[in-house]
Amino acid sequence: MRDLPGNVMTWRALPALALWLVMLAVGCASDPTQGYSTESIYRTDIATVNVPIFENVTFHRQVELDLTESIVKEIEQRTPYKVTTQRRADTILSGTIRRVELDQLTRSRETGLAEEMVLSVTIDFEWRDLRNNQLIVRRESFTSHGLFVPSNPSAEPIELGRLAAVQKLARDIVNEMQAEW
Repeated sequence: MRDLPGNVMTWRALPALALWLVMLAVGCASDPTQGYSTESIYRTDIATVNVPIFENVTFHRQVELDLTESIVKEIEQRTPYKVTTQRRADTILSGTIRRVELDQLTRSRETGLAEEMVLSVTIDFEWRDLRNNQLIVRRESFTSHGLFVPSNPSAEPIELGRLAAVQKLARDIVNEMQAEW
């Protein structure tokens, strides 16, 4: 096969390049309702967030610390926002742990002991803009669950269920921080 001059190869590549440019123009839109978007899913007018330790009105201790730590990690990993002190923050994400409940899902036929348990954590939270005191997001009775197996041979501690529940809550809260479409 004979080598073609460079300008002939350019002419053959032109339709593919034109098609790619048309697809790019049609596929990306600044308004997500009009097509795909390359813009951030998070608000661009916010740079920093303060996350104080959540209030805990239950008798279950350590949940507020685990939840706050998980939220901070999720924000730092998944968003463009930086977690900082309240004096330096654009916004504040605060909340209250309302309920921590433990429910038995299954019971052993032989021993009558719980085989599977679920720990549920219910919170209220709000995300507020500190620059103008406007409410950005508020959710009440926001609940997540963590499953664990306390019976042998697994013998998982209740902390495993608590950790699963608060990590899921943290992911869900950060999902709520996405910009409105």
